[in-house]
Parts: sequence; C-alpha cells; structure tokens
Amino acid sequence: MPSPFPGMDPYLEGDDWTSFHTYLATEIARQLTPLLRPKYIALPEKRFDLIDQETFAIESIYPDVAVAGVDLKGSDHADGPIIAAPYLMATIMDESVPHTWVEIRDTGRRQLITTIEILSPGNKRGRGREEYLDKRNRLLRSPSHLVEIDLLRRGSRLPMKDKLPPGAYYIFVSRAESRPMVQVWPVALQDSLPTIPVPLIVGDADVPLDLQAAINTVYDLSGFDLVLDYSQPPPPTLSADQAAWVATRVQTKQ
Repeated sequence: MPSPFPGMDPYLEGDDWTSFHTYLATEIARQLTPLLRPKYIALPEKRFDLIDQETFAIESIYPDVAVAGVDLKGSDHADGPIIAAPYLMATIMDESVPHTWVEIRDTGRRQLITTIEILSPGNKRGRGREEYLDKRNRLLRSPSHLVEIDLLRRGSRLPMKDKLPPGAYYIFVSRAESRPMVQVWPVALQDSLPTIPVPLIVGDADVPLDLQAAINTVYDLSGFDLVLDYSQPPPPTLSADQAAWVATRVQTKQ
C-alpha cells in the first residue's frame, strides 16, 4: 500500500529512520547504476556513527528511572555493613548507529566523482554534526561533487552564508566547478520531492535522480505501511496547519 503523503512521509522521521535511511541509499544507487554505465558506478558505503543520546536521539530508549528489586538490608563486612544501592538506573551512553551514503566513481581509476549524502539525526546535532561538517569541508575542498539530501525536520540545517528559504526538507547540489555557490531545492511538507541533477566529470551530462520515485519504491517494497504508527502525530511537533493537513492525509489511508 502506498504512503498517504505525496512527498516525504513525515512518519519515516521517527523510530524507523535507520532502516529507511539504509534502504534509500541502496535504492538511489540502484536507480542511478543503469544511467551511469559503463563509465561510472554508484556504490553504497556504510560506517557506524556514535550518537550522543544526551544531546540528540530519534527517540529515547532509556527510562527516566528503572527500579529493580534491591535488597536494602545490605551485608556484613569487616569495616561495617555494605549498603545496597536503593535504585538501579540506566545511564546515558553513546549508541552506535549505521550511516549509509552513495559514492559515484569512475570504473577506470575508481576516482571519487560525486558523493550523495542522506543526512541522519547524528549529522545534525552535537558531536556527530561536528564530525559530519569536518567530512563535508574535506569534500568541498576536493575536486569531487557533493549532493546532500536532508529529509529530517529536526536538528541544525547545513551552514549557508544566507538564510535558507522556508522548507521542511532540502536538497543541495554542490558542483566542484561552481563553489561556493550551491544549488538548493527547498521542499514543503505537502510537496513531492524533485528530480535533481547528479553532476559527473565536466563534459559529461548530469544524470537525473528521481527522489520521489526512490522514496516510493523503498516505502512499498520494504513494507513501511505495516510498521509506521499513523494513529499518533509524527515526530517532531508540527504547526497547527501542518498537523491538520497530516491528519487529513492519514484519514485517506484508513
């Protein structure tokens, strides 16, 4: 069953983001591969990032206080009785989560031509954002192109000299030969995602990336209609107008 939303499904920004993120990177590579042959190849790449649960998380997985059956009597010891701790509580620790992106390389020398990044929650706040911006700056100083897809409404946006136009989601295409100027597509919550150009070596034509088709394919083939909870509002909080629109769209699914 298709998503009730014409563009990005805001419910994908919740607990199931990690799975969606991985599937989307794979689908983008699959969509681009026949357009790139035989000179280029699109390869999904993966690393594991540490997410600071204290400063940012998709959803907290820790209870505020967990109380176990603790023996408060203590036990005898040479220096006096040992007093058992009255509470057993979960501490906050970094969580390792996968981050996947797509690299386009030429098939001859395997030179990096274009990186396609799908921003994750860890890229948008805290230490993870600092690490991502460091990687981003290295790419921007390199001769390769950079495509960044931000499908998360929460967290910090990418740094730009001027204020970004209004939008729920953003796509950025930074061509090596045009920096510091960057192509920007703001996308409203109610709008479909665009088909964007993916740049290659100068002299070779851009190839199209249909982001909406990629998201629709991932949603349908991966069965997200079976796991997303449309009975609750999506995270994060929506404006009154957005919440009313989302509620109307969800009703069409029922």
